[in-house]
Amino acid sequence: QWQLVESGGGLVQPGGSLRLSCAASGFTMDYFAIGWFRQAPGKEREGVSCTSGSAVPTYYAPSVKGRFTISRDNAKNTVWLEMNSLTPEDTAVYYCAAAAGRSACYLQSGWYNFWGQGTQVTVSS
Repeated sequence: QWQLVESGGGLVQPGGSLRLSCAASGFTMDYFAIGWFRQAPGKEREGVSCTSGSAVPTYYAPSVKGRFTISRDNAKNTVWLEMNSLTPEDTAVYYCAAAAGRSACYLQSGWYNFWGQGTQVTVSS
């Protein structure tokens, strides 16, 4: 059974950092594009970052570029999203997604065909 499990979310103060993990089980994520998306209450889901199957290139939404870093270790079947200088506008449920059979990555949710359940990130003082 294919599964993507996110972890690492929580409550953090503005200016703080969090590291999200996306662990795959039941399949090998080698060569699959992996994306991180987020959805805040009352807003549409937006692409945050993605990594292609070969780990490069990577892409970031303008709102997070310079603050977030995506990385992957295919041997560990895991992708991480390092988030720094967090602001209340980063508050959302964060999802990772896999584009099975697709190596190229795009920040479009329709490109991905397998999703995790999400992890809540709350940035508040």
